[in-house]
Amino acid sequence: MACPNCFSGHVHEGTPLGQVTKIHGRDTYVSEPKDGKRPKGVIVIVPDAFGWEFVNNRILADHYAAAGDYLVYLPEFMDGNAAPVSLLDVMPMALGGKASWYTRPYYLVLMLYSFIPFMISNRFSVSWPKVKSFFEAVRKNEAVSLPIGCAGFCWGGKHTLNFAHDNPETYVDGKPLMDAGFTAHPSNLVIPGEIEKVRRPVAIGIGDKDVVLPMAGVEKIKKIFESIQDVETEVKIYPGAGHGFAVRADLAPQEGSEAVKNATDSEEQAIAWFKRSFEKAGYKQ
Repeated sequence: MACPNCFSGHVHEGTPLGQVTKIHGRDTYVSEPKDGKRPKGVIVIVPDAFGWEFVNNRILADHYAAAGDYLVYLPEFMDGNAAPVSLLDVMPMALGGKASWYTRPYYLVLMLYSFIPFMISNRFSVSWPKVKSFFEAVRKNEAVSLPIGCAGFCWGGKHTLNFAHDNPETYVDGKPLMDAGFTAHPSNLVIPGEIEKVRRPVAIGIGDKDVVLPMAGVEKIKKIFESIQDVETEVKIYPGAGHGFAVRADLAPQEGSEAVKNATDSEEQAIAWFKRSFEKAGYKQ
């Protein structure tokens, strides 16, 4: 995932309402249903490059918990190697033409210094065992009789798609590690390989201006999904949206702007998808 767009965007205003604690050995931001309601399911967020401490990701976890009455986990899967939030300021200077010719080399060095360690430390072969073991622990404990959803963004999207595969790795004690998945602007997907293996409900939200997963790739995914029988899938295209729109869009413009609408609609897509999929999963609570 070497794309500049994966490290670009905006920090959102707001105060996270959840708490930080240890869950199955990992520091985790936890957001719970309001008023002590019993959770209708567990959603684990596998975040974008900025990781579990990024305020945007925590606010999103709060929204999921409140809107769907879900227990939402945002774990530290990157072991201290998330991309620094300062990259959001560095990237426009390094690549966006905002720096002068004599200061740009400085910003390019800062950019490489920041995101190369992320890419090395968080490549899929390293992260997948960590993410999978967390899901295994959740399934064996708090989600023995609750459905589990995976919400993956950018870097996290590849994990969501792999949990949707039907192989021994994606089960524990005879139960799937994920009952339904949602991903917005996933990166580093292997198309068609990772898409053809989908056997569990998956929804994708993608912008038509996404340069990481361009429309040619999206059309391939749609055709593959249409060919997969007996599995519910969904691809929703967001007009005018670029990579990162569901998490790092600029929400400062006037309410009702396209960026605000796309980010809001993406949240609603995820909540509706989990609600429908969880109801069909058949867990008795």
